[in-house]
Amino acid sequence: MRSVWRVADVRAAEAGLMGTLPEGTLMQRAAAGLARRAALLLAERGGVYGGRVLLLVGSGDNGGDALYAGERLACRGVIVSALLLTPGRAHAAGLAALRAAGGRLVERPSGPVDLVLDGIVGIGGTGGLRTNADEVVQRLGELRGRDGGRATVLAVDVPSGVAVDTGHVPLSASGRPTAVRADVTVTFGALKPALVVGPAAPLAGQVELVDIGLRPWLRGTPALRVTEWSDLVDGWPRLGPASEKYSRGVVGVATGSATYPGAAVLSVGGALAGPTGMVRYAGGARAEVLHQHPSVIATGRVADAGRVQAWVCGSGLGTGEDAAVELRAVLAAPVPVVLDADALTLLVDGSLADQLRGRDAPIVVTPHDREFARLCGEEPGADRVAATLRLAAWMNAVVLLKGDRTVIGTPDGRAYVNPTGTPALATGGTGDVLAGLLGSLLAAGVPADRAAASAAYLHGLAGREAARGGPVTAPDVATALRPVVARLG
Repeated sequence: MRSVWRVADVRAAEAGLMGTLPEGTLMQRAAAGLARRAALLLAERGGVYGGRVLLLVGSGDNGGDALYAGERLACRGVIVSALLLTPGRAHAAGLAALRAAGGRLVERPSGPVDLVLDGIVGIGGTGGLRTNADEVVQRLGELRGRDGGRATVLAVDVPSGVAVDTGHVPLSASGRPTAVRADVTVTFGALKPALVVGPAAPLAGQVELVDIGLRPWLRGTPALRVTEWSDLVDGWPRLGPASEKYSRGVVGVATGSATYPGAAVLSVGGALAGPTGMVRYAGGARAEVLHQHPSVIATGRVADAGRVQAWVCGSGLGTGEDAAVELRAVLAAPVPVVLDADALTLLVDGSLADQLRGRDAPIVVTPHDREFARLCGEEPGADRVAATLRLAAWMNAVVLLKGDRTVIGTPDGRAYVNPTGTPALATGGTGDVLAGLLGSLLAAGVPADRAAASAAYLHGLAGREAARGGPVTAPDVATALRPVVARLG
């Protein structure tokens, strides 16, 4: 997993490293990485020599990084212009180097421009872009390069204007983000939260991490971790010569109803795509489940389902007394449980919440924002990671807060973020598939936090695969999930 670090930790690491190096070394390392990526982007737009680059330069070290990168590009025959957002406060040595290499200053953005380097605000910035910078940024979409296409935007370390530690993006009075939307972000030394979580993450575009020697100096606990494919490969349950359906794990699925049979079919489909050897269904959609999935053992009640190693409960269950009885039976079982959709609504009842907190076996809850608000009495807010961790501690459960960048939080304060999310999954029933897959992983013995991270990752990949064929439905995601999981061997 890739670690993501808060601003304070990055600053402390930079200070420690700079104490061992000649002055200016870190900035030159950053500028070298930035110039290399900029040159690659220019090569895609018609070539480095003769390319046109506009630097947006603020008053901090990010502006210095941009200026020194501009110097390196100018020495390769690039026509480099710099717009100083705070004249008189730009990095003096960087500005002198750019001018000596042939760079020039401009007062406003104007074309042709192939590439824009956003060096306005770095990791110390707060509160969105100031008015003058915001006005400049809003004009970037008008810039065209030599090939007639829109100018590519390359952010220095982070897109200017985002809240670096939370991924929050302030909005203007009209609801427009007051931050740079980058095509590529080159970040230095460590990933920062705004690059991987919250509404800021999509603004970063493609993120490239440049090693400047910071890693040995990063101390303490990362803010969160990003799941990678290798994590799934390493932790995936493996079959052996002695494997059989019971040793692989049995997952119970208490979802759906006569009113919502589709939720049962979808959640069972997600479970069958996972690593367990058997699925037991308990609920009011037995006929529909068996029609779609004849390998499933189906009964009408949780009490009659037989032994399982994990339960999935809630999707399409309803919120009446019969549903509450089934949820109580699931919570009484001494096995891991996944609680989704209607089960979360039922948890607002105090007695059920008390039963939840009294369990010893792992619990995973999978709210979207509105369900989170029902559980907590408030929306997740600007800091989705902190909100997820608060709910995890209060419920003594692993919380999977669904969204474009799904966040997973544990009761002991660890957090993960999923990088494979896609807006294509914002359609009814896809969460049912996710819950079933998650239950299958738990039943196979995968720890709750890793199961949640793995399920979100695979679910996102399945959503992307399904989207290749056009508009996505939940059955499309369930179908795409099987070949995605098969890649794990």
